[in-house]
Amino acid sequence: MAEKTYVEDIDRSMYDFRFEEKDAWRIDAGLSPEIVEQISEEKNDPDWMRDFRLKSLEIYNSIPMKDWGPSIEGLDMEHIATYVRPNAKMADNWDAVPDDIKETFERLGIPEAERKSLAGVGAQYDSELVYHNVQDFAVKQGVVYTDIESALHGEYGEMIRDHFMKLVPPSDHKFAALHGAVWSGGSFVYVPDGVKLDIPLQSYFRLNAKGAGQFEHTLIILGKGSSLHFIEGCSAPKYNVANLHAGCVELFVGANASLRYSTIENWSKNMYNLNTKRALVEEGGRIEWVSGSFGSHVSYLYPMSVLHGRGARSEFTGVTFAGAGQNLDTGCKVVHAAPDTSSYVNTRSISKGGGISTFRSAVVVQEKAKNSRSSVSCESLMLDSESRSDTIPAMDIRTRQADIGHEAKIGRISDDAVFYLMSRGLPEDEARALIVSGFADNVGKELPLEYAVEMNNLIRLEMKGTVG
Repeated sequence: MAEKTYVEDIDRSMYDFRFEEKDAWRIDAGLSPEIVEQISEEKNDPDWMRDFRLKSLEIYNSIPMKDWGPSIEGLDMEHIATYVRPNAKMADNWDAVPDDIKETFERLGIPEAERKSLAGVGAQYDSELVYHNVQDFAVKQGVVYTDIESALHGEYGEMIRDHFMKLVPPSDHKFAALHGAVWSGGSFVYVPDGVKLDIPLQSYFRLNAKGAGQFEHTLIILGKGSSLHFIEGCSAPKYNVANLHAGCVELFVGANASLRYSTIENWSKNMYNLNTKRALVEEGGRIEWVSGSFGSHVSYLYPMSVLHGRGARSEFTGVTFAGAGQNLDTGCKVVHAAPDTSSYVNTRSISKGGGISTFRSAVVVQEKAKNSRSSVSCESLMLDSESRSDTIPAMDIRTRQADIGHEAKIGRISDDAVFYLMSRGLPEDEARALIVSGFADNVGKELPLEYAVEMNNLIRLEMKGTVG
């Protein structure tokens, strides 16, 4: 008899383990000025941040709920706790982290990754960072990598105030306003002019609490001629109630600087992932987005690049895997706001078991962005007749002096290809998994190594037993 193939039967023990909220402090569920003020008091906010939170709440209440895309009716803010403080203070020594939290991140491979190949690591558990460390060689080059709340109260406080939610203002959309009201945790990175950090930094966000939200804020500022690779990982155990992720990422890429931002989101299947990410790229600068979306019940995720200076460049590489019970609406947006800018988008989406995968993109070329170039390529693969895949591109071109192209392909696995591989001795499930891996290969190889392996393992698990 073939094994079951439903998503919930896949062994996700690497992510689905969880611990009791032992000694954690949890704010009341819901959203009100009193709750926002309580969070602000917990964080010891400066006055301007408290006022910013309350203004964001006003904006949140004034913006109607969206009327497009996947349904989020199952998300009720009256049942979401917007702040859960673990029983741990942030440490730069791994041995000082409480045992249950330490075991969580050890099982996820974070300390091992730090020892092997990272210049710095931050680990957030629920609403607070519990560990943050950066290697001495990066510090000696002037690189700042710390939790954003510590930085807010230190010498970089004014820099944060000048940049915080300037790229993603609370008025941008309802969940940006929610983030502005209740944000907590996240990372702050500053790379000085001319510093090229060859080894990546990584932040990992783990939501352990049931019926809670995570609202971390990541702010990265790159000086002129600098470079950085930043890796972000996310996961959560599965519960039978809704959880929410509404983080925010703001990236400021200076003139002739280069930033590669890699994200792997492997949230549980009860998660509503409503994250917002945006980069501002100055003259000659470059932003590379590498995005893997493998989890969550519903996702809305569209990293955006604003090419603000002449010759600025953006590349977006993404892979999405939607299984049973998942509706993943992902893509990207690029705004060409200066001459001689260029963008390239290359994505692969896979759906099976009734999963829905939607690629949604927007390319805007302003009138002053003459001699700009953009190429968008998206391919979708449906593994059965129950699944669905849609491509929704939008292009707004305001100058004739631009070169813009779009290509989209949607299809199913070829029976001829499966037959050919089976004739060479492969079982049918392995043949199909090999085809899917090959389909995602040119995107998956851009992922950090451990995540590329993880993606291929996921594909093999999902395909196992799908025939017979």
